Amino acid sequence: MAGRPSVPEVIWTRPERTGRGPKPAYTRADIAAAAVKIADARGLDEVSMRHVAAELGCGTMSLYNYVPRKEDLYELMMDAVSGEHELWEPGGDWRADMLRVGHQTRGLMLRHPWLPRLMSASYGFSPNALRYLEHCLTCLDPLTSMTYGMKMQLVAMINGVVTVYVSGELAATERTRSLPWSEEEENAVRIAYLGAQVMSGRYPRMAAAFTEDPGPIDLEAVFEEALKRVLDGFVPRA
Repeated sequence: MAGRPSVPEVIWTRPERTGRGPKPAYTRADIAAAAVKIADARGLDEVSMRHVAAELGCGTMSLYNYVPRKEDLYELMMDAVSGEHELWEPGGDWRADMLRVGHQTRGLMLRHPWLPRLMSASYGFSPNALRYLEHCLTCLDPLTSMTYGMKMQLVAMINGVVTVYVSGELAATERTRSLPWSEEEENAVRIAYLGAQVMSGRYPRMAAAFTEDPGPIDLEAVFEEALKRVLDGFVPRA
């Protein structure tokens, strides 16, 4: 197969296109944009060399001159969306900056619902991903007593919390989309069932919990609290 490597390699060490012939018709950015467009509209499972080639208007085999493996295509996609991270001048408050990082990452994943499936260290060291990681470490400069290893752990934990949380959000949205009734109708039925079970006397601790806070769950506040609890674990001890 044209351009396919016989040994492990990183796509970023390869030239943009292999083989002889005229000037390349497409850039990696073009290919990544086509793949991201497909994934955003139809899901990650629809991303294939054939579909990307059709989006670009070229032959499937010719695409292998630019991207030797499907895994490389995923890496190009991850790098493309990593470029959407806003990199700001840190304000000196590392907690505020990392909360901003967490919220921004959540927004990125909600815009690209396929992204949590590709969150892997294998795709974490592309050019745009490295710029994002360097930015996160810059936000943590005020933690002068903390090693860079610990700072990397902090960034990884924030990304982990965001990935798990957004995966749950996306799963709930997908499930709701397949129901023959509205989300409000289902929630009303489930809340009524849960209320009856809690008031039955079999679950006194849960009854006490609902008595303390009977209101609806604020999912935005839950997300914010989850991030803050992670950051609390890294506050330097006096």
